[in-house]
Amino acid sequence: MGKRRRVAERRSSKRPAMVGGMIAVVVGGAGIGVYALYGGGAAADDTSAAAAKKPAVKTGPLSATEVTTAARSFLTAWQQGRITQAAAVTDDPAAATALLTGYTKDARITGATLTAGTPAGDKVPFAVKGTVTFKKTSKPVAYDSALTVVRRAEDGKPLVDWHASVVHPELADGDRLVTGEAGDPPVKALDRDGGELTAKAYPSLGTVLDGLREKYGKKAGGTAGVELRVQRGKASKAKKSSDKTLLELSKGTPGTVKTTLSPSLQAAAEKQVASRARASVVVTRASTGEILAVANSNPNFNTAFQGSLAPGSTMKVITSSLLIEKDLASADKTHPCPKFFSYGGWKFQNDDKFEIKGGTFKASFARSCNTAFISQAGKLDDDSLTKQAQQVFGLSLNNWAIGVPTFDGAVPVQSAAQKAAELIGQGGVRMNPLNMASVAATVRSGSFHQPYLVAPSVDDRTLAKAARTMSAKTVSQLRELMNYTAAYGTAAEAMAGLGPDYGAKTGSAEVDGQKEANGWFTAYRGDLAAAGVVQQGGHGSESAGPIVAALLKAGG
Repeated sequence: MGKRRRVAERRSSKRPAMVGGMIAVVVGGAGIGVYALYGGGAAADDTSAAAAKKPAVKTGPLSATEVTTAARSFLTAWQQGRITQAAAVTDDPAAATALLTGYTKDARITGATLTAGTPAGDKVPFAVKGTVTFKKTSKPVAYDSALTVVRRAEDGKPLVDWHASVVHPELADGDRLVTGEAGDPPVKALDRDGGELTAKAYPSLGTVLDGLREKYGKKAGGTAGVELRVQRGKASKAKKSSDKTLLELSKGTPGTVKTTLSPSLQAAAEKQVASRARASVVVTRASTGEILAVANSNPNFNTAFQGSLAPGSTMKVITSSLLIEKDLASADKTHPCPKFFSYGGWKFQNDDKFEIKGGTFKASFARSCNTAFISQAGKLDDDSLTKQAQQVFGLSLNNWAIGVPTFDGAVPVQSAAQKAAELIGQGGVRMNPLNMASVAATVRSGSFHQPYLVAPSVDDRTLAKAARTMSAKTVSQLRELMNYTAAYGTAAEAMAGLGPDYGAKTGSAEVDGQKEANGWFTAYRGDLAAAGVVQQGGHGSESAGPIVAALLKAGG
């Protein structure tokens, strides 16, 4: 059943009168009913009178009493096992009935007590305590959740806004709770030095450990235990979300999986993202593709591996390789950087509307001049950037096999203004820190090496390959551009003291509805390559830059 509109709309004065008239008159006789609909006279007066007596639909903000009453009715019915009644207090009874029924049938949670907390506006927190039982094994379960009360449009009635997260905060819509023998045996993940990796020691690795279990649980030699877990639905699987263990009733025997993570760099990465909201970072070894660290401020979603965000001006590394290969730009040759440049009906400009008169392409790259790239759009085919990203940098092919789920970037074929926007990392381009760390690594090493968290020798999987490598001349110029940016351009402050074998590119990506842009930074130092993003962080040089630079220093 689809969601009903949550905010009541004001109805016209004519429609309620007609509906009320039909009901009042048809009861009295069919002949009068016809006259009421198509004529006037006395019957029409009766219609107006009936409508006047019909209660008005209540609109506007919910009162504290309405919120409390709806929440109490729902929680009481759920606790007492009256599923139909509880579901009826929601705005999606069918979905609520299915999940609440599964709470005892599939999740095997019984004796639940639900204690409401103090409402905050239309949101009501509540605590859950119950018992999970499977065969002869039982364990207590306790967690906190919350519900939101909304007003139904049709009659203004307060109802619980139904989402799966009401039942448990770890559930997304379409997911469900299941208790039983685990589908995948547990795994003991090790760092590159043989130490155990746990979500307690490294909070960012929770989703990574879930992914490792899903991929290697049955291959690593362990045996399954019994657990309460989140079983992902279709929508969550489309986002590559892994099943999640919530409670172990009996432990299985874990198999062992060794990763490429560096314990010192992982600890440093966790510390760095903890200092900024919505920050994510990845560190790799450029010459091999080994992932040495991955961290996110939000431990519940691996933005670093699975994020899909416009990369802003960090995309200019890929664009520059394309322009250099096509002889449309050269590091030390004069290149246009006007204040504005129009293409495809859009007028593009540089940050603060700056311009560089008589400057080189290297100067434009270092200062991140948008118009220097937009001005070349008319000389490129619509699919040029897409092919460059795929064939040289191994992106946008959805074929990386790193050991856990990833998003491998997207550079769709675009035309007109959207094509121009993609050249500067806007439009339809989507990346994450793993993708952009790989871009920096490709420049540093001279060729694409697919990043990986688990060595391919563990399960004989095939790593993705690039269709071709750049010429030595192109690679040399890209390194010159990134080195100059790290030394004298927008990345200089963040990269201070890390040279001379280094390179960097900053980026700021505008996002609709955000006051501040997402700040990006990608760089290499020696054989390390890294990239980071701070959502709503503003300029990448000031937000993501210090995070990336600190890790390059720590790894050096």
